[in-house]
Amino acid sequence: MTRNVTLTRDGALATVTLDRPDRRNSLSDSMLTELGAAFAELRDDTAVRVVVVTGAPPVFSAGADAGLKSTMTAEERRRAFAERKSQFRRLFERANTLLEGLEQITIAAVNGHAVGGGWGLTLACDFRIAAADAQFWIPEVDLGVPLGVASTTRFVRLVGPARAKEIILECRRYSAEEARSMGLVHRVVPGAELDKRVSELAETMLKKPFRPLAEMKARINAIARTGIPEANAMTEGFLERD
Repeated sequence: MTRNVTLTRDGALATVTLDRPDRRNSLSDSMLTELGAAFAELRDDTAVRVVVVTGAPPVFSAGADAGLKSTMTAEERRRAFAERKSQFRRLFERANTLLEGLEQITIAAVNGHAVGGGWGLTLACDFRIAAADAQFWIPEVDLGVPLGVASTTRFVRLVGPARAKEIILECRRYSAEEARSMGLVHRVVPGAELDKRVSELAETMLKKPFRPLAEMKARINAIARTGIPEANAMTEGFLERD
């Protein structure tokens, strides 16, 4: 696509790669804009049935790019991050909403650390497979700003309010295995096997008929968000895919 995000296709499989390795794939305004554009493009692509989201090595994403410098004091870092947060939240939540709303099955291939918004991005995917040496943490409170509503909601939805408070308020690092034990990662694999295991899951999904996959994904998401009465309304109007 462009210089911050790469979108590639291999038949019915598409891969979206956060592609700022020099900045540890931190989420700049331009990257978030490009992510939103990539997900919007895939939303209407009837040839694509599975989407993988990953980061250019060595990490998945270092989170929001606030332009922090090593020479800054702690207070200067907090101020810079707080000033960045409003614009970041708007662009981030738009991209994440598009990702979560895709009819296609989505897989986060977490090839390294997923921090702040990077971790939040994985939560919008249907499946999360992590390299064993990946780490996860939410530093926002320590940086003097609240975590965005969308990511907070997904944490509460996935692990409940008590565990969400632990993750968001303590700001500590979690190993991939700890994230798996909480239900925030589906599988933990050796880093050298990550691509293979992601490909295996993608192939499994590609072999299944698309419409029931899409309908059940939408129904489960609707139940998680609003309860059973709204779920039936989510199974109409799916795009036809080969």
